[in-house]
Amino acid sequence: MKLRLLLIVLLSSFSFHAQEQIKKETLNFFGGFETNSQWYLNDRGLKVEQPDVPLRANSYLFLNLKYNNWAAGIQGESYENEALLNFNPRYNKTDVATYFLQFKNEMIDLTAGYFYEQFGSGLLYRSWEDRALGINNALRGARVILKPTSYFTLKSIYGRQRSGFVVSEGEIYGVDSELLLSDLFDMKTSELTFGLTYVGRDERIRTTENPNYSSLTNGYAARVDFSHNGFYWSAEYNLKSRDAIVEVVGQIEDDFVKPGNALLMNIGYSKKGFGIDGSFRRLEHMSFFSERIAKGNAFNDRILNFVPSLTKQHHYNLANIYVYQAQPNVFLGDETLLKVGEIGGQLDVFYNFKKNTPLGGKFGTKVALNVSNWHALGGTFYLPKKDYDADFFGFGKKYFSDYNLEITKKLSPKLQTVFTYINQYYNKKLVEETDGVVKTNILGGEAIYKLTDTKSIRILAEHMWADYDRKNWASSTVEFNLNSKLSLYVLDLYNYGNDDPEMRSHYYNFGGAFRQKSTRIGFNYGRQRGGLVCVGGVCRFVPESSGVTLSLNTTF
Repeated sequence: MKLRLLLIVLLSSFSFHAQEQIKKETLNFFGGFETNSQWYLNDRGLKVEQPDVPLRANSYLFLNLKYNNWAAGIQGESYENEALLNFNPRYNKTDVATYFLQFKNEMIDLTAGYFYEQFGSGLLYRSWEDRALGINNALRGARVILKPTSYFTLKSIYGRQRSGFVVSEGEIYGVDSELLLSDLFDMKTSELTFGLTYVGRDERIRTTENPNYSSLTNGYAARVDFSHNGFYWSAEYNLKSRDAIVEVVGQIEDDFVKPGNALLMNIGYSKKGFGIDGSFRRLEHMSFFSERIAKGNAFNDRILNFVPSLTKQHHYNLANIYVYQAQPNVFLGDETLLKVGEIGGQLDVFYNFKKNTPLGGKFGTKVALNVSNWHALGGTFYLPKKDYDADFFGFGKKYFSDYNLEITKKLSPKLQTVFTYINQYYNKKLVEETDGVVKTNILGGEAIYKLTDTKSIRILAEHMWADYDRKNWASSTVEFNLNSKLSLYVLDLYNYGNDDPEMRSHYYNFGGAFRQKSTRIGFNYGRQRGGLVCVGGVCRFVPESSGVTLSLNTTF
């Protein structure tokens, strides 16, 4: 414990010393500190007991120095007395988490230490940090980026992936090239880009002496992006070599070996007041981890690729109860539970009715439509022997659908309203591998009234009709923005339609936030509804809890 405290003191001392260096040597110094702490309480209403360690905090201190073409950084992390509930158990102490040294000019970028990178859409490789989800899968090793001309970029990476305060056993190799053909051929009104990717994971096989798959798993991808005026189109195809399948967490199936692939396409058109965007994706056995045995873990630990759900990211509380997660994995349970991937897509359309028209009215009207639909891959499945032949464009059983209509209408210079209708289909049996299908209809209404230039009030009301699981819900939220620095809120989600009277719970919360320049302090007291918390289509599960939360975030 003394060593952990010493580390924090040293990092803080380094911060002050670097500030002195700025004056003497004109170094560019910047950094930040973030802490999210929670005091968990007993809650008889939710039947939640206070954990053995009730006071917990996740804290991050990062410091960076930049001088001419050189940059260096270090991040320390502390999870004391333990990490917040349901975070990766490998986050369990105070220590140096990441560090890097970088040299960069117009033609070359060299990085040693920990770094983040993405190739193409990320379906083969992406490393990133998201503290709310407990994700930090930075690679520890080396990265070289070459840009010999304005139209060609070559990236190469090597390293081992971060997992808590250690790194994975699997070694990661990667090369990505991108050619901007529109620059090469001097296209004036269009942009055309072509890219190629290779990613390799080399992990020693420990489970069998004569495996029918290689320790090195290879991934290849090709992509093209084109845009002209308001039109754009992109496509990417990924191929992963034969690899052992993990159906049950921690259990590698040495006799169940298949290749994987993914196709992603996007097309759209936009101009002032109108836009349409469509996405299509097909995934087959496309989960990819730096260690095979990590597949299916609940913390997105050691995940190599980025496979978000392509659905609308809702800001309504009730619309986020039944949240779809992308299904890249293989699971052949029985005739009613067959999954080898997903196929589907999403369509977005928006139109702005102009002011002083019959539908636009005095201030105009905005209408947005979103549709997403996802199915299991169809094909031929062989049981009890585990094998399959997936159809490339075969649609199997339905996973999920989401149909949304949103109308935004300004009624006066001070009052803006939003009305939303959402229809969802959620196959719990297939998505969660549990049972049942849930169909929901959700209505939402929102009003924002500006009291002054700096004061406003926001009122949000929602209702969900559900035919299964926890049945009907109601929700309301009130937010007060007292000025540019201080905001307060109160909200409640009420599961009044639950078939079990003892489970008809209120999930109430109240709190606020104070902002002063680059510092934000947040406070909250209330209940956490158990379920998925999602950011950008990637989710983690949180248990039901009750308590007090305090957060601090500042940069300098």
